[in-house]
Amino acid sequence: MSESESENQVHAPAPERQVEPSRARGLWHLLEPLHAVLYYAPEVFEEAAGLGLSAEDRWSSYFPFRAAPLGPVGSGAVTSAFYSFAPGMVARYVDEARRVTTSDAALRARLRGVDRAYRTLFGDRVDSPAMEEAADLARRAAEAADTAGRPLAAANAALEWPVDPHLQLWQAATVLREHRGDGHLAALLIAGLDPAEALVSFAAIGAASAERFESRGWPAEEWTAARERLAARGLVEPDGTATEAGRELRRRVEQDTDRLALGPWQALGAQATERLAGLLGDYWVAVIGSGLLPSESTLGIGKV
Repeated sequence: MSESESENQVHAPAPERQVEPSRARGLWHLLEPLHAVLYYAPEVFEEAAGLGLSAEDRWSSYFPFRAAPLGPVGSGAVTSAFYSFAPGMVARYVDEARRVTTSDAALRARLRGVDRAYRTLFGDRVDSPAMEEAADLARRAAEAADTAGRPLAAANAALEWPVDPHLQLWQAATVLREHRGDGHLAALLIAGLDPAEALVSFAAIGAASAERFESRGWPAEEWTAARERLAARGLVEPDGTATEAGRELRRRVEQDTDRLALGPWQALGAQATERLAGLLGDYWVAVIGSGLLPSESTLGIGKV
């Protein structure tokens, strides 16, 4: 080896380490509360009421606001994209929303609601350099997301980016969580879990209480039928708790979900991903500390 070759080898930069699949789950844990403000903030409910949507429960705005990027589709398309909600529940809220507003109006209203909610939660920090940097990094990750076969991620990624950094952060969080969610549905399909079975098997491992999963609208007889199908496959006990095979299946689902969610973070790079995680901490604390979000959810954050 020549002297110049040796020198080049010594001074060549080391390749950046890869982002581990488990880190995709950690970033989801940080970003999900920032997205979920849309479903719980009073400012968002006020914007929904301004469209003529009911303010009596969060589902009246949840369905039209989350589905708005899909355009003026019917309840069948929303049921498919949302997967684990009972079709009757989806139809009730989507059909009602279609009678009083449009998807375009819902898109504008949800962004106004998030703007107001973020300003309440973060105060002057919405205009801080840290927010601008976090928004830039999150947007870079979101723009790197491959949305092929991921309808909700693709629909949100196709929206025009807001100008304000705090709204860019929210939109990026939304694209990334829907990207992960779409991948999660693929993992459930590979595991052979239909919408009701997905919930029953998740409740069986203690991701949340069965009562919490009732919020997805499945009638008791359909829940029981799903549990019986899982029991026939050896995945749950007669009392609804998971067998070891059931736990292993859900472990594979979560591992596949992490793997399918990894692309945007690999594109961003390990160093920038860790920088974003550090920047998000204060905003995560502000949302969690606000008491807006429920202490238990059907997503199983922190339990799987």
